This record gives sequence, structure tokens and C-alpha cells, in this order.
Amino acid sequence: MSSRGNRTEWMKQIIFLGPGLLFFSVIVLVPFLLGFYFSFTDWNGLDIGNAVWTGFDNIEKILFHDENFWKAFWFTIRFTLCAVVIANGVALGLALILIKPLKFKNALRTVFFMPNVIGGILLGFIWQFIFTNGFRTIGDLTGWSIFQLPWLGTPSTGFWGIVIVFVWQTAGYMMLIYIAALAGMPKDLMEAAHMDGAGYLQVLKNIIVPLIMPAITICLFLTISHAFKIFDLNLSLTKGGPGTSTQSLAYNIYAESLINNRYGLGTAKAMLFFLFVSLITITQVWFTKRKEVEA
Repeated sequence: MSSRGNRTEWMKQIIFLGPGLLFFSVIVLVPFLLGFYFSFTDWNGLDIGNAVWTGFDNIEKILFHDENFWKAFWFTIRFTLCAVVIANGVALGLALILIKPLKFKNALRTVFFMPNVIGGILLGFIWQFIFTNGFRTIGDLTGWSIFQLPWLGTPSTGFWGIVIVFVWQTAGYMMLIYIAALAGMPKDLMEAAHMDGAGYLQVLKNIIVPLIMPAITICLFLTISHAFKIFDLNLSLTKGGPGTSTQSLAYNIYAESLINNRYGLGTAKAMLFFLFVSLITITQVWFTKRKEVEA
């Protein structure tokens, strides 16, 4: 290829990729690198000139002396395990039902997907009203004790309140991914299994789940990453309370940086959080990818 052809090819790449690369660098890459630098400093987040290099002092303080960080860490782990399992279980169950030739299946799909389009902060305030007023009214009318619980007032009920709202918001989107995977399954395998006398649970375990494993990989990745980064629901429902008993890692980083004005310590926590979430999601994708089979 001539030098003129090379220049033309480079011009095409610059024209089509340049703007996207520029915006990515300004919005994502540069702030990430700055955050990595500030994680080794003592800075209040206001005047960059006052940022004092402290080396690994922030990391040592977080790992060995920050009790709130570890409480938020274990809360996030427990929340992620519960929320991911329940959300994917509900989503797959809805998909298996709505893949059948039901009369109102399209309307039901829309209804179940709708919570996903509502912003997390707004959704949290809606459910805060439901938990504090709606459930109490239902409990007074029916006498059912489950509706009379202080859903956002104790560590255990606050935990499950956030899980409920997360599942309600997330399951509909995962449901659509599972429906797409189920719709693409070869029908002859299902018919052969039924002709051989296989029960529904056997078909689900030995045929359906292995064949939709690519969708499971995607849904697990999305729900795990979303659950680990939970912030908006945490902020609007409980604000990490009572005390710090329902404080997620993302909320702990926010409080450290923007409420306590310890931006250097907050960005150090964010870097550790990034490394941890990356490790978990890469491991999950690697593990589930190995379980995928060819149809």
C-alpha cells in the first residue's frame, strides 16, 4: 500500500475513532488515573495544591484500622450473594413462564420490565414511602405481622428491604435476556427429551440451563457488578442506617470522600473496591464460560 493510502487509512481511523477516544479519555481514563494518584495522598478534595503524598498510609489505614470499611465490605458481600441469587432466580422463573403462549405475555413482559427504567434514587424514595406508610396501612387492615415490621428501621429488615427493591428493579431486565436465550433454543432437543419421558425438572437441569449458559453468564455479570456498586438505593432507602449497619461499600466511599472530606482516603477505598470487583467479575465470567455448551 502506498504512503498516500496509509495516510488515508489513518485519517479514516482518526475521524471515526478520534472523538470517541477523546471523550473516553477525558471522562473515564484521566479521572481514573487522577484517582489512582490521589489514593496515595492526604487531600480534602478542594485544593489540589494541598494534596500531600503519603504513600501506602491510606491502604494501611483501610486494611488494618478502618472498622467501618470492613463492616460495609461484609454487608456488600452478603447483599450481593442474596440479591444476585434471588434476582436471577426470579428472572429465570418469569422467563420460563412468559415464553409460553400466554394471552397477555407481551403486556406482562412490559410490566415486569418497567421498574428498570425508573432511576434508582426515585425508585428508592417510592419504596421508602411503601415501606413506611403503605406496608403499615396494609398491616393495620390485615393484622399480618410481616407488614407491621419496621422495614427500614433495623439492620436485618433494612438489609432485606434493599434486597427486595433491588430484585424488583433488576429482575425484569434479566428476564428479557433469559427470554431471548430460551427463544433461541433448538426445539428438537426439547421434544426428544419429552418423548424419552424426561420430567420438567430434568429437562430444566440437563437441557435448558446448559443451553442458556451464555445468557446466565451475562446476567450474573450484570447483577454482580450492579449489586457490588449499589449506591442509589442505599442512599434513598436507609442512608446506611441505622448507624452504619446497612452501609454499602459504594456509600462508604461516598461518605468518606464527600461527607468527611477525606478525598485521598476515599479514592484509596475506591481503588481497592475497583480491584476487588474486577477480580470477582473476571472469576465469575471465567467460571461460567467454562460451563457453556454448543447447541
